[in-house]
Amino acid sequence: MRVYLDHNAGTPLDPKVLAAMSETLADMPGNPSSSHQFGRAARARLEQARAQVAALVKVQPRQVVFTSGGTEANNFALHAVSAQRPLGRLAVSAIEHPSVLEPARALAQAAGWSLDLIAADGEGRVSAQALQAALRPETRLVSVMLANNETGVLQPVAELAERARAAGVAMHTDAVQAAGKLEVDFEACGVQLMTLSAHKIYGPKGAGALIFDKSLEIAPLLHGGGQEHGLRAGTENIAAIVGFGVAAELAAERLGEQARLQRLRDQLQAQLQRHRQVTVFAANAPRLPNTLQFAVAGLDGETLLMQLDKAGIAVSSGSACASGSSEPSHVLLAMGVDAELARGAVRVSLGRDSTQADIDRLLAVLAEKIEWLNQAAQVAGW
Repeated sequence: MRVYLDHNAGTPLDPKVLAAMSETLADMPGNPSSSHQFGRAARARLEQARAQVAALVKVQPRQVVFTSGGTEANNFALHAVSAQRPLGRLAVSAIEHPSVLEPARALAQAAGWSLDLIAADGEGRVSAQALQAALRPETRLVSVMLANNETGVLQPVAELAERARAAGVAMHTDAVQAAGKLEVDFEACGVQLMTLSAHKIYGPKGAGALIFDKSLEIAPLLHGGGQEHGLRAGTENIAAIVGFGVAAELAAERLGEQARLQRLRDQLQAQLQRHRQVTVFAANAPRLPNTLQFAVAGLDGETLLMQLDKAGIAVSSGSACASGSSEPSHVLLAMGVDAELARGAVRVSLGRDSTQADIDRLLAVLAEKIEWLNQAAQVAGW
């Protein structure tokens, strides 16, 4: 029995997405920048996808710039603002994805910017007070994600954006994990920049988008041709973008499915919390309906992950982009979690295909591992 419970890392390609992409690859040879009929056909399909992605977050199509994924879009957001403003400070939450934290650090190290990390509380939430404490007169950009990829914790982005706006500071939010799981409204969030990614919503890997406020002046990420409003040169990956568009449309239609996933997640959490050795992180915070992160005291996260993998169960020890690292999760450390316990962290993220049988299988295997741990402790006299 194979059980896939790592949907925050990547989702299966929806059959309708695959069909649209296959048709595009087979029948659409034209470059969307060409003026002949083949080029016009590709351009029309590109703009249809742009409208579909725009509708997912309730913006106008001209506010969508396609990228190669969430990492590029996050880098783009920081570059777009820093290149257009006087040298100053960036305020970034301590729980951000590495694709925000690392370009922010790079700007601080190589370009003369200063970086202020916004603190999170023990439940992984960034408060308006924490943001206010991080703001300086020289702050040019704030970046706080809408939903954390590890814990699933939701951030009060609209409230934070209001504080940033009052200080005259632009704000970016990484909505990669939130889109498709929650209703996301760009304008209601109050931000000027937002990141999306296709492969988190049953679309293809290699397609993402940066959403921007029409009033915000931003610098191009790539120079060359005039593609993507002149902001990202290079011939667009039409097949991936078409897949992104179809996935976005389907995601908007299927938001109601999240209630079922939350019931499964809550059941999993209740059963895990019956074991005294298990800690569920951010258990009292508002979270994505599909996400749960926990640790079993005395079990290393990577070891548990491999044991579950041998049992046919795919989970994650944190962000897939940081897999292989022996360091504990920076998100959990920012929440004040002990480093040893943080090393045991395992993330379960449910998806459309997740079932009761999947949860039962995971709980059964975990119960075996915990029982083995208890017996080993008795033998050792712990």
